[in-house]
Formats: sequence, C-alpha cells, structure tokens
Amino acid sequence: MPRTGTDGATAPPPDTADMTDTADTADTADTADTADTASVQVGRTLLDEHLAVAAATADLLPGAAAVAAELVGCFRAGGTLLTFGNGGSAADAQHLAAEMVGRFRRDRRPLSAVALTVDSSAMTSIGNDYGFEQVFARQVRALARPGDVVVGVSTSGTSPNVVAGLAAARSAGARTVLLTGAVGRPGLADHCLAVPSTTTARIQELHVFLIHLVSEIVDAWAVGGDAARDLLR
Repeated sequence: MPRTGTDGATAPPPDTADMTDTADTADTADTADTADTASVQVGRTLLDEHLAVAAATADLLPGAAAVAAELVGCFRAGGTLLTFGNGGSAADAQHLAAEMVGRFRRDRRPLSAVALTVDSSAMTSIGNDYGFEQVFARQVRALARPGDVVVGVSTSGTSPNVVAGLAAARSAGARTVLLTGAVGRPGLADHCLAVPSTTTARIQELHVFLIHLVSEIVDAWAVGGDAARDLLR
C-alpha cells in the first residue's frame, strides 16, 4: 500500500540509489580504515628496523670521525674530494660533494669536491668505449692526485665500477673510503664504513646519517673557532 504524508498526499518511494550510495560509502570508509591501519603497521615495522640499525651504527662513529679527519687533511693541503656510486648511491655521492662545495650548517668557504656521476658526456663516452665498469676508474685516473680523497658508495660493496674506481684511486696515491653495507669488503679502501644491515633501504638511510656526520665535522673545521675545537679536540 502506498505511503501517505500527513496531508494525505502519497509519499514518494524511498530512493534506492541513495541507499546504495550510502552503503558503498560506508564500505569504502571501512576499506580505507583497514588500509590506513595496515600502512601504519608497515611504517612501525620499518621504523623499528631503522632504529635497530641506527643503534648498531654507533660502532661506526670512530670510523666516520677518521674519514672526516682525512678530509680535513685533504682540504688543508689543497686537495679534492672525488665521489661516485650507482643509483641511490650516486645520489648519496652527489649529496656529499654538494655539502662540501656549498655548506652543511655554517657559512664558510667552499671546499673542492666533485661527484663523478654528474658528467653525462664523460659517463656515456667512457661506458660506450671502455664499458660501464670503467666509468669511474677512468675519471679517477684523470683527476685524482696523491693526497686527494676518493669516496665510493655501494650498498653491496661489490659494484664492479665502484670497486674499479677505488682501485684506480689507490694507484693514483689518493686516500680511499667505501660506504657500504654488512657484506661490503673492508679491504677495498683505507676506510670502510659498513652499515650493519643487508637491506638496501636501511643501509642508504644510515649512509645519509654518516654523510651528515662527516659534513658536520668538516664544516666545523672550515669555520674554525669554538666549533672546530669542540669537534676536533
């Protein structure tokens, strides 16, 4: 029987489309809430992993200080920092060079640093003529001098072009640094900062921390005064 309003008029039937839309909206909201909860849990898991690796990286602090001292000696003598890596590690290598040429936290003089990953013409011509394994080594042989510091970044520690670049640096009389992960080979460089993890993302996250730590110490030296005395005493 049709429904009637208070004035006796026949009331329209309920809008089933509106009812369906309401149900769909509720289902979508429930799905979104479930997805948000799952995403938060993933985030907590990754954060726990990060914090555990960060805590273990405390063992690398003396090594990072030694790398910073190596750079201070290099810059004091008028030398240059050369850096390289692949993919995300290339970005980290460029990050380190940029902190030297620009600044980290303090206004100070620019320091000589070059990331060998940024010259696309050199990278592609060397890769084409000599193979990708030689893209860093050939540049190092052209640019590195005794007393310079050469930093290779490789989460695995086994990237052939990074290994070749560090070998070329040693042959040139430069001091060498490898930023790597738990399976990296310490014998490849004079200084090896091996983040204690086999997960690429966690290694890269702590590489950024180590780059910032080294930059902080070098920054303080370049400014001089109390900052340098506090960090380098």
